[in-house]
Amino acid sequence: MSLVLAIVNAWRPSLSHLQEVEDFGTNPGALRMLTYLPDNLSPRPALVVVLHGSMQSAADYDLGAGWSTLADRYGFALLMPEQSRRNNLSRSFNWFQRNDTQRGEGEAHSIAQMVEQMVHDHDIDRRRIFVTGLSAGGAMTLAMLATYPDVFAAGAVIAGLPYGGATNAQEALRGMFQAPPRSSRELGDLVREASPNSNIWPKLSVWHGSADRTVKPSNAGEIIKQWLDVHELPLTPMSDQIVDGHSRQVWWNVDGETVVESYTITDMAHGTPLTHSEGGVAGPYMIEAGISSSAHIAEFFGLTDTLRRTPAETTKLSRPAPVFGALRKATRSHRIRAVRAWRNVSATIHDGIERRRANKEIHVRSGVKR
Repeated sequence: MSLVLAIVNAWRPSLSHLQEVEDFGTNPGALRMLTYLPDNLSPRPALVVVLHGSMQSAADYDLGAGWSTLADRYGFALLMPEQSRRNNLSRSFNWFQRNDTQRGEGEAHSIAQMVEQMVHDHDIDRRRIFVTGLSAGGAMTLAMLATYPDVFAAGAVIAGLPYGGATNAQEALRGMFQAPPRSSRELGDLVREASPNSNIWPKLSVWHGSADRTVKPSNAGEIIKQWLDVHELPLTPMSDQIVDGHSRQVWWNVDGETVVESYTITDMAHGTPLTHSEGGVAGPYMIEAGISSSAHIAEFFGLTDTLRRTPAETTKLSRPAPVFGALRKATRSHRIRAVRAWRNVSATIHDGIERRRANKEIHVRSGVKR
């Protein structure tokens, strides 16, 4: 055990460049607010909120995932909330506690207060505020997207669990080992109930290792179902690609914009996929996988200045995606028309089902009266 601890401690950064902000509101979740501002911070900069995983500190996760390196490169601000052992012995964000995952309450409210402090102090562009996290931090990412959809433009969850999937520690453990199957509508309702007045939802990037035994990959499927339902999109991916050797599935909205994407990292265990060439450092739950989740997530958020590389350079189409396979090479206008056509068909089917259900209920009621 002492050898393991020695290795872990050697990996931990001895000196972090994250700066603590102590006065940022009432802080009902009792979290620490840590920030990083690059020397080349852009005017009206974007903000990325990064939530560490269990058994990690904010500095640990920053070192491994390389977010401050990307902030230096692209000029955006970082906010890295940190959990304490007083709140959770494993330093996990309490994503399974209702009083920490509701708007205006607990840890979720503390993080929202930190965001507001960053906006005030650094003139953050409110249209470009994003959130990402690993494991418990990934599940908390979804809590922030569900409860504050008006704050975040997009999010990215790595090895996380769907929002509302657990309300206590026992349910959380069961969900980690086997995500209970639920319908898309049931999962989507959990998000809609968190912010009933919202009709605009953040974009989402989902990442999971195919060999994850800590948070089973079935959770990624449930997250995707949940947010496709929120965005009113079909379960069938509109594009199916290979990126840096790993599977990526994509869904577009009616405007032809990518709003949900999913990466499955082949043979990867529980952790954040990284590559040293993009500033990542391997360590506990930080896994060299030949692909930088942070770099791709930054691109998904629209934070990078570089143009997206051509499909011939980075992707290879694998199997055809039923119904939407022909859309891969379609122009933006064709994508829009195709998705709208799907929506019209879906609406017609849904209306028919509702009419039959209503007629059935009338028939049952009339039978009872007789």
